[in-house]
Amino acid sequence: MAIASINPWDGSVLQTFTPLTDEELEAKLGLAATGFTTYRQWSIPQRAAGLNRLATLLHQQRETWARTMTLEMGKPIRAALAEVDKSAWVCRYYAEQGAAFLQDQAGPLDTLPDGTVAQTWVRREPLGVILAVMPWNFPFWQVFRALAPALMAGNGFLLKHASNVPQSALGIEQLVTQAGFPAGVMQTLLIEAHRVAPLLADSRIQAATLTGSEAAGMAFASAAGRALKKTVLELGGSDPFLVLPSADLETAVTTAVTARMLNNGQSCIAAKRFILHTAIAPTFTAQLVERFQALTIGDPLDPATELGPLATPALRDELHRQVTEMLHQGAQLLCGGQIPPGQGNCYPPTLLTHLPPSARHIEFFGPVGLIYEVADLDQAIQVANDCPFGLGASAWTRDPQEQQRLVTELASGSVFINGMVRSDPRLPFGGIKQSGYGRELGEWGLLEFVNLKTVWVKES
Repeated sequence: MAIASINPWDGSVLQTFTPLTDEELEAKLGLAATGFTTYRQWSIPQRAAGLNRLATLLHQQRETWARTMTLEMGKPIRAALAEVDKSAWVCRYYAEQGAAFLQDQAGPLDTLPDGTVAQTWVRREPLGVILAVMPWNFPFWQVFRALAPALMAGNGFLLKHASNVPQSALGIEQLVTQAGFPAGVMQTLLIEAHRVAPLLADSRIQAATLTGSEAAGMAFASAAGRALKKTVLELGGSDPFLVLPSADLETAVTTAVTARMLNNGQSCIAAKRFILHTAIAPTFTAQLVERFQALTIGDPLDPATELGPLATPALRDELHRQVTEMLHQGAQLLCGGQIPPGQGNCYPPTLLTHLPPSARHIEFFGPVGLIYEVADLDQAIQVANDCPFGLGASAWTRDPQEQQRLVTELASGSVFINGMVRSDPRLPFGGIKQSGYGRELGEWGLLEFVNLKTVWVKES
């Protein structure tokens, strides 16, 4: 079955690719192994220089790759341009900070019974070839936030990207090659999903990372576990957005719209559950409905478009099914909720309230917000945590005591006070509960895939 790149705005087939044969896949695995053997000998300054060249290429070719992403998965062109820029940022960040993250760490002196002394230290060495299974929603950023630290650490990198963004996947490989990294160090594998599990068992792959659904994460981790391969998983989210009476409501509403509609609503860290104190809920809700209904929906290549199509018809159909099921269970529709006529896999900005308990266990991957009213801070925290996910949380209050409780008691991988949840190359990113485990970005992300080697040397 061909791997196809299909424009979600007009349904046109942009390009098709034939999946790798078993023989071609074997050749790529062999090249990855030999490429890593060469690359691991590169000095840390050489790796940093390679990442800086990669960042420069991203800036030089930003319009080309932004357009590719928009055509393949429908994100608004302005967001696509920002994504290329952020991918360049993470390359430069690791180029600048990698030496500090990878330097040897001195250990304690070990005085032996005979009076002699042993020196100890910890080395940080590459593990080997890392397999990355990445999603379509951020075709460049999701890859680069794993790729940049892997390359800085001296690892090889095999990318199995989502099947609907093959041009983005091949483009990333092209950029790495143009940046002068050794042959085979970074390769794209155009293969079907069912061929991932056997790859995890291959001895030439030392570890793996996946961003995707909980079901995909469980299957991936199970296959990796059978082969004793370490994994990092970044899975789904249903992030809460809590608003309390002392909040700056104007800023909170403006941020709420951005936080829900980011990437056409297709983001794991999008604000999905708006948890509103009763004192401000009517005002906040009315303003949110007004802002949602005013958004410009259309061709994602048009810079004026604020909300483009969902990536595939199946994703839109599933989102509409979820909304319809909530309404059947007693939820109230405040706006949206109907598939619009015309071209594109578009879905209108939608708000639901009076939700059934089952809504807290669903990730709505599209422009759908859920509204909950709560009587006090205790109930707000309870509703926020009553969810199987734990990726991020945004909370709005100017009360220092409330801020401290929220930071302490919200169960998530990150808490943003008076700001929107976002990833940043300088800070660890990841979740708890069914949102996954392990961390990307910062020093913590780089250290996920290095060998911390203890060295003990006795004085002669």
